[in-house]
Amino acid sequence: MLFTIDPSNGVAIYLQIVRQIKFAIAERTLRPGQLIPSVRALSQQMTVNPNTVTRALQDLQAEGIVETLRGKGMVVCDGATATCRIQRQEIIADRITGVLTEALSAGLSGKEVQQIVTRKLKALEGKVAQIGSPVPD
Repeated sequence: MLFTIDPSNGVAIYLQIVRQIKFAIAERTLRPGQLIPSVRALSQQMTVNPNTVTRALQDLQAEGIVETLRGKGMVVCDGATATCRIQRQEIIADRITGVLTEALSAGLSGKEVQQIVTRKLKALEGKVAQIGSPVPD
């Protein structure tokens, strides 16, 4: 499972972890009943403080996305996949709305924004790693 953190993107690190775990569940890289990697393993992989990972997992537990199995660790809850798919779309839609608002406020036309989006999508095709897959060459 590939999780990456970008400290400069303006989103709190624990929220990036929450989002990436939700995205992994949404795309079924993590499935209901499957163990989540330990706090220690995740913090080492992402080179973040274990307390940050703990906070992210607590948030996910409070949302009913993961649960603790005594003596085993944290697992993905039944029904989490559908919930995470909906939330993934909402998260991405909110981020896109912010960028579109900024572009339109800066004086770009809708057509200019569409051209930029089309050009950037073409440039990124096949070059972005998905959670759970190796980094493309």
